[in-house]
Amino acid sequence: MRISDRYIGKQVLFGTVYAVLVLAVVLVLGNLFKQIQPLLVDLNAPLSLVGRFVINILPQSLMYTVPWGFLSAVLLVFGKLSSDQEITSFRVAGVSLPRLAAPVFVIAVFLSCISLWLNVNIVPLAKASSTQILAEQATSDPDSLLKPGVVNYSEGDPQKLLIEGKSGDWVTGFHYYQSPPPNTKSSKTYIHADRAALSMDAKNAKLRIKLNNAYFETRQPNGKVQIAFAANAEPLLVDFKKIKARKMSASSMTNQEIRDYIKTERLSKSKKIKFKSEITKRYSFSMACFAFAFVAVPLGLKARRKDTSSGLIMSLGIGMSYFLVTVLADEFNNEATARIILWAPNVICILLGLFLFRRARFK
Repeated sequence: MRISDRYIGKQVLFGTVYAVLVLAVVLVLGNLFKQIQPLLVDLNAPLSLVGRFVINILPQSLMYTVPWGFLSAVLLVFGKLSSDQEITSFRVAGVSLPRLAAPVFVIAVFLSCISLWLNVNIVPLAKASSTQILAEQATSDPDSLLKPGVVNYSEGDPQKLLIEGKSGDWVTGFHYYQSPPPNTKSSKTYIHADRAALSMDAKNAKLRIKLNNAYFETRQPNGKVQIAFAANAEPLLVDFKKIKARKMSASSMTNQEIRDYIKTERLSKSKKIKFKSEITKRYSFSMACFAFAFVAVPLGLKARRKDTSSGLIMSLGIGMSYFLVTVLADEFNNEATARIILWAPNVICILLGLFLFRRARFK
């Protein structure tokens, strides 16, 4: 290994680590606290649960910050080398630009392998785990699920809950609504209680509610209304499975889970393409570091050589376009087209980098 390899490789590697930390603070921290706030303030979750949430969010950020941090590090390192005339010295010594950039590509391959491991194995598990934190908090403290003045329900669920306030272990001003499914002749139910105590039957995924000074109203399809009163009533059981079950999101499933889900479930064409595109995205994003290596080296030289920020602005534009391409892929209803769109940024970066390398060799 040449001294130049160790010299450049060390700067790029340490620069990448520093850039990833900075990007994590700038791009992730705000969103992180935005997601923590409902747990910490609204649900009064313990700090241990919040800590788990933070740990689960951090791997998700690495999917974007590692490639972007590597891109920024290479730009800064080669920009500094060009500015200090070190590139000229290496060339006078007979070291070509591709040979000088060899440690960058070695690091790029290493980071791409790390990104592949993260994107395929760690990130889906982290996302799945983060979605379960709310369910775990609800199981240990069901009162925390209910926010005063807010109607609590799941989409498509005929059951709705509303409370007016909280007092110790009780919720006050309890309201429960149950509407019949569409196109059915079932009755409507409304229950009101001055106070209610909530507990969770974790085995059966049922929310048990003890009512105090309760009012019951049942409205039949024929318009007949039945009313009842009770000083104490228990338990009112509310099915909690729809709240507790993890939403089947492609980003929170492993590749094998996605394949099995597509085989066993009847999905629309657009949704099936979205699930398959998630697998493609994980592999294509893992190649980002390798693709960025091609454009970062010549753009870093170009930025300093002209003494302008054009190269840096161009590279940031490439980085943003690269990660925003997933939005375009979701718009297509053709699997082949979505796959091409997801792989296109890598191909474009490599071709553009080869062109810029060729130009830089003659300057």
